[in-house]
Amino acid sequence: MAVNGKKTKLKEPVKVRTKKLADGSESYYLDIYVDGKRQYEFLKLYSLPEINARIKEQNRATLAAVETIKSKRIIELTNNKAGLKNTSGRSKMLLADWMQSFYDEQKRRGVRGVKLLGTVKNLISTYIGKNKVRMGDIDKDFCVAFIRWLQSEYKTTWGNPLSPKSMSDYVGYFSTALNAAVRADIIPENPFMSLTPTERIKVPESKREFLTVDEIKTLIATECPREDVKRAYLFACYCGLRLSDIYALRWRDLSKDGEQWRASVVMQKTTTPIFLPLSSQAMKWLPERGDAPDDGKVFDGLIAEPNINKVLAKWVKAAGITKKITYHTSRHSFATMMLTLGADLYTTSKLLGHSNVKTTQIYAKIVDSKKVEAVNLVDGVFD
Repeated sequence: MAVNGKKTKLKEPVKVRTKKLADGSESYYLDIYVDGKRQYEFLKLYSLPEINARIKEQNRATLAAVETIKSKRIIELTNNKAGLKNTSGRSKMLLADWMQSFYDEQKRRGVRGVKLLGTVKNLISTYIGKNKVRMGDIDKDFCVAFIRWLQSEYKTTWGNPLSPKSMSDYVGYFSTALNAAVRADIIPENPFMSLTPTERIKVPESKREFLTVDEIKTLIATECPREDVKRAYLFACYCGLRLSDIYALRWRDLSKDGEQWRASVVMQKTTTPIFLPLSSQAMKWLPERGDAPDDGKVFDGLIAEPNINKVLAKWVKAAGITKKITYHTSRHSFATMMLTLGADLYTTSKLLGHSNVKTTQIYAKIVDSKKVEAVNLVDGVFD
């Protein structure tokens, strides 16, 4: 555009901005200015501190996704002004096609939980069968019927019903996909939002099993069918790493600052980078490195989780411990041990890599209940 021989640059109605977060990451949002009014769209996409090449590449992919959303918003605004907006026909898109498209996009962006989303996609495919269910067909009745099917008919590969927690997770991911469809103007609203409390899945508060210090000592003194499983489990009891992080741990992630060993880990579940101090007890259970290269896995050759849990069951039984133990119990044991030994809630939260202290408070409740039990042991002693 030229006015009096001068070029005037048109202002973009949509700009990408970032907000600095306390953990050092940045949250992307769109600054949208139309007809004298400003609004913000927070994208729930983040730029992480670039501590390694993988995170740097992930940040590039995230920025590309942000720019794609920005371009889409500009096109939408332009069409609206020209009176071209027309969403009729979009709701005719097949549910299976939308779920596949949404899954592919989340996988491309490397978001957490994409594996679970793939499970949900397959579940929905099983539920609808060969029926041509379109996005416009998804209403409250469909959502309620899907929940009832999960509760009463669906069985896992092993023939077991789903736990309330699993059902809640699956429905949550389905609802997330429908929210994305609303934002894409494919459907006008997410029908899951209109479900009453009685129609929703109720998840009872789960019991977090853990081992006491004495029980851990008993396990140490008990022979385990597999030495690598014993080492990996006890290492996690003293540092709190999830199994996914144990699998990914490499020798280059371990470093020594003076007398203190540390693990530099990007948590697989959350992509949160943490710098974890390792106690001498934790270091004691690491396998011998030998001539393994820096990028070699610390627990190289560790068997799959279902097989690990089978080994743990035999080991725990041999130790005379009656609790139902899985590998993840090591993380619970670490958390409760830290709080029992006097570590404060905030510090324990950071050691676990929790983004919210509320998650860690679950362990604090467990420790508090144990304190009450201990105090009540006095009752009757002096009667």
